[in-house]
Amino acid sequence: MLELREVVKHYAGGGGDVIRALDGVSLTVAPGELCALYGPSGSGKTTLLTIVAALLRPDAGEVLVDGRRVDDLSAIAAARYRRNELGFIGQALDLIPGVSAIDNAALKLFDTCIGVRKARRAVAPLMERLGLGDRLSHRAEQLSSGERQRVLIARALATDPKLVVADEPTGSLDADRSREVLALLTEVCAERGAAMLLVTHDPQAAGFATHVRTLAAGRIVTSSQPLGLSTMSR
Repeated sequence: MLELREVVKHYAGGGGDVIRALDGVSLTVAPGELCALYGPSGSGKTTLLTIVAALLRPDAGEVLVDGRRVDDLSAIAAARYRRNELGFIGQALDLIPGVSAIDNAALKLFDTCIGVRKARRAVAPLMERLGLGDRLSHRAEQLSSGERQRVLIARALATDPKLVVADEPTGSLDADRSREVLALLTEVCAERGAAMLLVTHDPQAAGFATHVRTLAAGRIVTSSQPLGLSTMSR
């Protein structure tokens, strides 16, 4: 479902130096798989996700989703891809203030012109599974940071995307809720045949991932579980 082929992204640094954010990254995530991606700060993880989301073009290489290149899409085609085919879970808790949790979660569905009621009905089961069944009508500012994160996860999954990319999706959650969310994401990937690329520092993620990769200095350096992470049972 997701294939990166020798993806390169370099930036100009100070004093004429070159920052090799991505330096020939190749990676494959099949339908139904969850790939956990670890790496220190500055290793290129965010750059990689941004390129997969068609928000940034690589300098070289290819990014394919379901066999189609997404690294050279037009602005309109890229926006359509992000709306219909990609579920993106970022770190920013950017809900619309004054708007209910369920309408924030259904935001992408509103863009598909299926109607407000159908959009709400479609996203409500996801909200329930994420433990937000009693918070549907609460406005964004009435939600905790963990609840906001779960609303964003529901939004990302609402359009039944082929690919889900997530940047620290459990960063605002406690250990118990993190396990619940990781279990849900794993279940949803399996149920829908979606591929998922998860950037995380959460050691619990290794136990839910189909495979684990480590990114350092712009390169995939290992395909085994990072040292010091204890695999959790599902």
